[in-house]
Amino acid sequence: MLPPNTCDWGFPESHEWSNDDDVVAVGADLAPNTLLYAYSHGMFPMYLGNRHRDLGWWSPVARGVIPLDGLRVTRSMQQSARKFTVTINQSFAEVMQQCASAHTEGQWITQEFIDAYCTLHALGHAHSVEVWNTDNRLIGGLYGVRINNFFAGESMFHLQRDASKVAVMHLVDVMNAAGMTLLDTQWCTDHLASLGCVEVPRAQYLELLAHSVTP
Repeated sequence: MLPPNTCDWGFPESHEWSNDDDVVAVGADLAPNTLLYAYSHGMFPMYLGNRHRDLGWWSPVARGVIPLDGLRVTRSMQQSARKFTVTINQSFAEVMQQCASAHTEGQWITQEFIDAYCTLHALGHAHSVEVWNTDNRLIGGLYGVRINNFFAGESMFHLQRDASKVAVMHLVDVMNAAGMTLLDTQWCTDHLASLGCVEVPRAQYLELLAHSVTP
């Protein structure tokens, strides 16, 4: 799949972005072509503040990336993985809803976002990883957007210890098996750093991205 080179909105080019601000544009919409264009050019959407009025497009100056050969797998994660069942694209909407409930700070995963990404999922561009316990209960997962050899991790949740980490383990295994090259985590939090996430400068990230989205 070729990433879109145009969309209905005049996003600024990367050389116009401020080197001191993670927000590089404001406005536009969450239409499929807008989202795919943005992701393929290093941007992702989140609301500005808590009022859900202004849609911001973010490209962190320091970008979080999990190297596909650098995932840190602990003994606890390995033990949990043996107890859980992992699936792909079986409960996309529920994973998004659980992520929305888990991440109350900012509450940026609104119904508008859920609808938009469910549309992307129906079109084959957004994917989920689900983790189930022995009672067949959804206890963890993640979702994101794939463009060729690039996966943009959007959000994850867990209701049981290590469940979201097991989801990341499975995602990395799938990406490696498919020959994919770039796993974006937006920012590098302490939780993600414990999994091997590192920060790369924006310019370096954009170079990695360009290589990954090109077939």
